[in-house]
Amino acid sequence: MKLYYAPGTCSLAPHIVLEWLGIPYEVEQVTLGDSDYLNINPLGTVPVLAVEDRILCQADAIIKYLVNTHPEANLGADSTPMGEHELDYWLAFLTGDFHPAFYPVFTPHRYTTQDEGSALAATKEAGQLLVQKFLKHLDQHLEQRNHLVANRRTVADPYAFAMLRWARPLSDFPNVERFFESLARDVSVQAAMKVKLTVPAALRNHVNSDLLRAQNGVTTSAAYLTW
Repeated sequence: MKLYYAPGTCSLAPHIVLEWLGIPYEVEQVTLGDSDYLNINPLGTVPVLAVEDRILCQADAIIKYLVNTHPEANLGADSTPMGEHELDYWLAFLTGDFHPAFYPVFTPHRYTTQDEGSALAATKEAGQLLVQKFLKHLDQHLEQRNHLVANRRTVADPYAFAMLRWARPLSDFPNVERFFESLARDVSVQAAMKVKLTVPAALRNHVNSDLLRAQNGVTTSAAYLTW
C-alpha cells in the first residue's frame, strides 16, 4: 500500500488514518502536474492510495475505504443510519463546502475575468469571508465536543485538521482551535508530519492576513504545515 502525496494538501488526512491503523504502508512525494504522476492519476490530484493493482483517488473516498477495510479500528460511523449520516455529512461539508471556500483565496485569478489587482483582491476577500463562515459553523458544532462525529475519534477529524492548517491562526474560533491543538498533540498525527518538507511558496501566500489575521499568511514555521 502506497500513499502518493504533495506537501500542504489534504493528503495529510489519509496519512494520519494510516498511522492510526498501524498498518504497513509507503509514502511517495509527487510534484503536481508532473508527467510521471499523471500516468498514475490522469487528473493530477492528490492523494492517491495504491492498493495492490488499484488506484484509489479523492481523500474522503480513501479514508472511507480505510474505515471499511479496517472496521476493528472503529474510525467510522456508529452502525445506525443516523450515525452514517452524521459522518457522511461532515465529510461532505469538508469536501464540498469548507475545502472549496479556499479556492478563490488560493487562486483568485480562476474566479474573475479581470486582471486588475482590485478584482483579484475582492475575489480573495469573498473567499476569506466564506472560510470564516464555515469556521464559525465548525466552532459552534465543536462547543462541548472534542471530535466532529459521535464525540469520538473518526476519520472526519484528520480531514478537518488537514484543512484547518490553511486557516491559522484560529484564535477567533476557540473551539476549533482547541480541537486543532488536541489533534496536533496526537502521536500519530505527529508521526504523519515528521517528514520535513518545504511547503510551496504559492501555498504559503494563499491566505490574506487582513481577514484571517495571520501576520504572514499561513504560518509556515509550524510543524502542522510540513504536510
